[in-house]
Amino acid sequence: MNRFKTSKFKNTTPKIAKKDGWINNVRAGSFSCQGNHIKASSTLVAFNTEQAGGGMLGLSSLKPGSDGQWTVTQISCHSDLVTDMDFSPFDESLLATCSGDETVKLWRLCDPELQPPSSPELTLRPGQGRLELVLFHPTSSGLLAVGATKVPLIWDTGRQDAPLAVLEQHGDQLQSLSWKPDGSLLASSCKDKMLRVFDPRAQLTPVQSAKSLQSNKDSRILWAKDDFLLSTGFDMMRSREVRLWDSRKLSSSVGSASLGTSSGMLIPLFDEDTGLLVLAGKGDAAIDCFEVSAAEPFFSQVSHCLTDISTRGAAVVPKAALDVLSCEVMRVLQLTDSCVVPISYQVPRKNSNQEFHEDLYPDTVGTTPAMSAEEWWKGGNKQVEKVGLNPHKQHKTMAAPAQRKEPATGGSKEDPARGCSTSSSPLSTPSSSSAAASRSPSSTSGLSSSFLPSPSPIPSARPIQSMLGQASKFRHIQGAVMHRDTHITNLRGLNLTTPGESNGFCVNRQRVAVPLAISGGQIAIFERSQPGRLPDTALPTIQNSVNVVDLSWDPFNPRRLAVAGDDAKIRVWQVPEIGLKETLTEPEVLLQGHTEKIYSIEFHPLASGILASSSYDLTVRLWNLEAGEQVKLLTGHQDQIFCMAWSPDGKLLATVCKDGKVRIYEPRKSTSPVQEGPGPEGHRGARVVWVSEGKSLLVSGFDSRSERRLCLYAADSLSSGAIAATNIDTSPSTLIPFYDPDTSVVILTAKGDTRVHIYEIATEEPYFMECSSFNSPEPHKGFAFLPKSECNVRDVEIAVGLMLTKTAVEPVAFRVPRVKKEFFQDDLYTDTAVCWEPALTAAGWLSGSNGQHKKISLKPKDMTPVSEAPKEAPVRKYLPSSVYLEEKTDEQKKDELLSAMVAKLGNMDDPLPQDSFEGVDEDEWDD
Repeated sequence: MNRFKTSKFKNTTPKIAKKDGWINNVRAGSFSCQGNHIKASSTLVAFNTEQAGGGMLGLSSLKPGSDGQWTVTQISCHSDLVTDMDFSPFDESLLATCSGDETVKLWRLCDPELQPPSSPELTLRPGQGRLELVLFHPTSSGLLAVGATKVPLIWDTGRQDAPLAVLEQHGDQLQSLSWKPDGSLLASSCKDKMLRVFDPRAQLTPVQSAKSLQSNKDSRILWAKDDFLLSTGFDMMRSREVRLWDSRKLSSSVGSASLGTSSGMLIPLFDEDTGLLVLAGKGDAAIDCFEVSAAEPFFSQVSHCLTDISTRGAAVVPKAALDVLSCEVMRVLQLTDSCVVPISYQVPRKNSNQEFHEDLYPDTVGTTPAMSAEEWWKGGNKQVEKVGLNPHKQHKTMAAPAQRKEPATGGSKEDPARGCSTSSSPLSTPSSSSAAASRSPSSTSGLSSSFLPSPSPIPSARPIQSMLGQASKFRHIQGAVMHRDTHITNLRGLNLTTPGESNGFCVNRQRVAVPLAISGGQIAIFERSQPGRLPDTALPTIQNSVNVVDLSWDPFNPRRLAVAGDDAKIRVWQVPEIGLKETLTEPEVLLQGHTEKIYSIEFHPLASGILASSSYDLTVRLWNLEAGEQVKLLTGHQDQIFCMAWSPDGKLLATVCKDGKVRIYEPRKSTSPVQEGPGPEGHRGARVVWVSEGKSLLVSGFDSRSERRLCLYAADSLSSGAIAATNIDTSPSTLIPFYDPDTSVVILTAKGDTRVHIYEIATEEPYFMECSSFNSPEPHKGFAFLPKSECNVRDVEIAVGLMLTKTAVEPVAFRVPRVKKEFFQDDLYTDTAVCWEPALTAAGWLSGSNGQHKKISLKPKDMTPVSEAPKEAPVRKYLPSSVYLEEKTDEQKKDELLSAMVAKLGNMDDPLPQDSFEGVDEDEWDD
C-alpha cells in the first residue's frame, strides 16, 4: 500500500453482534493441539467441544432458524481429541477432521436441526501416529494436506490405500500448513524454528527453507498475496509478532509488527481480496486487524477490537455468506468457552444497505473446482473460476443456495434414518446441476470420483429413540453443596500429602476420619451428628505413631478404623461409642507381614473382618481381623499396585498395576491371577471399580499422552482389552471413581480438582453416557460418599458425598430434577443393598461360603410411587372466553340498554325537584 495513497479499507470498523446474535449453548474446551478449534462454511459452523474428551464436535448453522434461535448439536467424530478440521471450498457440507486416534474422516453434514450423521463418508489411516492438521486443496477436488507429528502428507481421497506423497520429515513438532492460493506450493512452520516451502509434485524435500522463526513456541504460517507468506509467533523476548516473508527468500522477513507480550498463540485470518489480516490471540479478549501490503508500510493497523470474553479459537466466514449490501468485507467467528460471537468488519459508506459498492468487492474465487486431484498430480495448474458478489446480478458459477439443483443421477431424497439430505451418490455435491451430469463427479464434489461408491438403498425409518441415540435419565443431574449448618468447619492442620493411592480421608454414616499434618501420624475423628465450627483448641486424636498412608472404616462396624502406616504395619482402632473424647494411643489390633510400605487397604464388601492390603513388596495380603492374622498372600505383580477392588459378590479381587496390567484374583482358590489383560497406557496412576453387577470393570487412568481416560473391560475376557474407552481431560491427578450399583452412575473426581464428572455406564454402546457435571468453588482435597440410605428421596437425591476442603467438610447432594417430587421416584430408586450389615463371617467366607446382602426399599411409608400416581386429565392452558364474558343475544342486550336508560329518566309521576323549593310570602311582593 503506497504511503501517499489512501486505502479504502483504512476505516473498516469491527462490529460485535448483539448477544441475541450469538450462538449459545457452546461448551468449548481448552485443548492442546495445532488447529484453530472452529471452522465455517457458507452455511455451517463446526467447533471443538469439551465433551467426550474432545472427540466430539459442535455443529450449528451460520444463520438462525425460523424461530430466531440457533440449534447446536454434537457429532461424535473420533475416539480421541479432534485436533483440526476443514470445510471443503467446493462443498459447504463436507467436513474433514483429524484426530489423536490417528485417522482422518470426511463427514457429510446436514442442517443441525436434523439428526447428525452417525458415521463418516470416508476414513483414512495414514499410520503416522497422532495427526495434527488437515487442509483441503484450494483448486482441486478430493485433495488433502495432512500433518502428522513431524511429517506432512498429500492425500488423494480417491486412493485410500496410500498417500500421493510423504514429504520430508521435520526436525520437531509440525505446527501449521498452508496451501498457496493457486495450489502449486505448500508451506509449513515447525517447532524447530524452520519455515519450509514444498512443491510436492516436483520433490519431497523443500524447495525453500530457512531457520527464520525466533522462538520454538506456537507459530502459524499463512499464504498472503502472490509469493508472500505471513507468519505469527514469538520473538526472542517472547513478544508476539507477525511477519511478512518472500517465499523465494526465507532468510529474512520483509516486514514485521509486534503485538505485545502474552502467552496465547496468534491465530491469523487473511482475506486475499481486501488484504485484511485479522489476528486473534488464544486466551485474549482483543482482536486486531491490519491491512497487508507488499510495499512499505507492510502492516497498517486498521482496528483494535475488545471483546467481552476471551478467545478459544477463531475462523473467517466465506465471502459468499457476507452481507455485501451492508458493506461487510469480512466476518470473523470468535469461539469462547460458552458461545460463538460473530464480528462483522464493515466499511462505512453512504447509502449502505441500499447499494452494492463494486470497488469493495472484486471478483472472488467460486465454488467449482478447477480440476481433479489426479489432474493436479499430473501437473495441472488450472485456477478456480472467479465470480462476482453483486446480489443484483445472476452468476451461474456461484453456488448460492437458491441455485442448487438435484443431481441428475437420481435426485435427492430424505433419509429418514439420518434426517439429512442424501443422494444416490453419497458424496455428490448439492450444488451440482443437471447440466453437469456427464462430468466426472470429482468436478463437483470435495472428493475424487474414484471414491464414489455405488448407489445403496435408503434404510427404512427407525424409531425416534434409535435415531437420537440412548439418553441417560440422569443427564440433568445437579450437584449442590448443602446448607452451611451441615458443614464441619474450622479444620486446621490437615495432611494434604497422602499418597495418590489413598482417597485422602474416609467417612461412614456416623463419623469422618481425617489425617492431620502433625508428627506421630495423628488422625482427627469428627461426629457427623455434631456439625458446626470446631474449637480453636486442640482436639483429641488417634495417635498412629507413624505417617498415615491409607485409612478405611469397617463397613459393618462404624467404630472400627483400619489405618495403614509407612512402617508396613496396619493398625486397627476402636472409636468409643460416644465419640473420641480423649486421645487414643493403643490400637485394638496390629497386623504385621508386609516387608515394605503399604499402598492401600480395602475391606471385604460381604464378610466381616476381612481386609485386603497392597504393598511396595508387590504382594496383596488378606487379613482376618478377628484372629489378627494373615490368611492369604497374592502374587504376580511386576510393579507398583495402584488400586484394588472387591467384586460385588465378594468372590474376586481386581487390581490395576503400574506394569500396565489389569488382573483378577480368586483369592480362596489361587494366589496367582485367574485373568490378566492390558491396562491404561499411562503410568501416573489408576483406579479400578466393578460395574454392571460385576460383569465389567471400569478403570480410570491415563493414556500415552497423559490425558485422563476411562476404560471399560468385560470381566470375563480381560485379555481382549477394553471394550470401550473415552478421554476426559488433561490433569495430573488420578480420577477416583464412585459407582452406584442401583443407578449405574459413576461419579469421578480427583484430589485438587474443582470439577466432578458424572457418567451413566451402559452394557452396550455408547457405554459412557455423559451427564451434567458439578463444579466446586475451590479445589477440593478429597471426596467420599455415604451409603444410599443417607439420600433424601423426597428431594430425589441419588448420591450424597462429603467434600474435604482446606478448612471444612461439606456435604454435597446429587439430585435428579423431577416435576412430581411429592411422589416416590421408583424408576430411580430400586431396592438397595443393606451394605452396613455383613452377609458372612470371616470364617465362613474363608471356608468357601458365599452370600449376598439383603435389600430394602427406600420408599417412605407416606409416599406413593410415581408409577402409581393418578393420571391427570389434560389441563387447558387458557379458560374459554365464556368464563369471563357470558355470550348474550341481541334482544337481551337491547332490553338491558333500554332498562338502563329508563332508570336514568326516572318515574314521570314523581314531583319535579323545584316543586319542593320554598318561595317568598305574598306580603313581600307588595313592597
